[in-house]
Amino acid sequence: MAREIERKFLVGRDRWRPNGKRGTRYRQGYLSTDPERIVRVRADGTMAFLTIKGLTVGTSRSEYEYRISVDDADEMLDQLCLRPLIEKVRYREAFGEHTWEIDVFEGANEGLVVAEIELPSANAEFVAPPWLGAEVSDDPRYFNSNLVRAPFSTWTGHGNDHG
Repeated sequence: MAREIERKFLVGRDRWRPNGKRGTRYRQGYLSTDPERIVRVRADGTMAFLTIKGLTVGTSRSEYEYRISVDDADEMLDQLCLRPLIEKVRYREAFGEHTWEIDVFEGANEGLVVAEIELPSANAEFVAPPWLGAEVSDDPRYFNSNLVRAPFSTWTGHGNDHG
């Protein structure tokens, strides 16, 4: 069984900028947001994946990912997925011995910036970059699947600097 061990942190826009780095623009949608079996479709225009994730326990969960055609993904995103879609630009930033994925959200989740790190174990150590804000790994509001049901733009007092 594939396992994903991931920690998630807020990033304040005043502390991190892409600085000319090129990001990958994603359209992402959900066929199921049931916490026990999340089914996601993600496309970047050149590649697409269908991903099934199990229940998150701490910072770990089962994950299965399958490549699908971009045409199939676009059709599912346009016709089958829950609304709103998740729209974001993902940047990869090396720091210390790890590579961070920094998601700058657009659309209904505009203003939210989140950094994620995948680790080999739940208690693996890492060096925190200076632009890292509060950890939100255990806050389900920040799960992409929950940002469909309750987009960041609807949160009271969310502001731009949330790190």
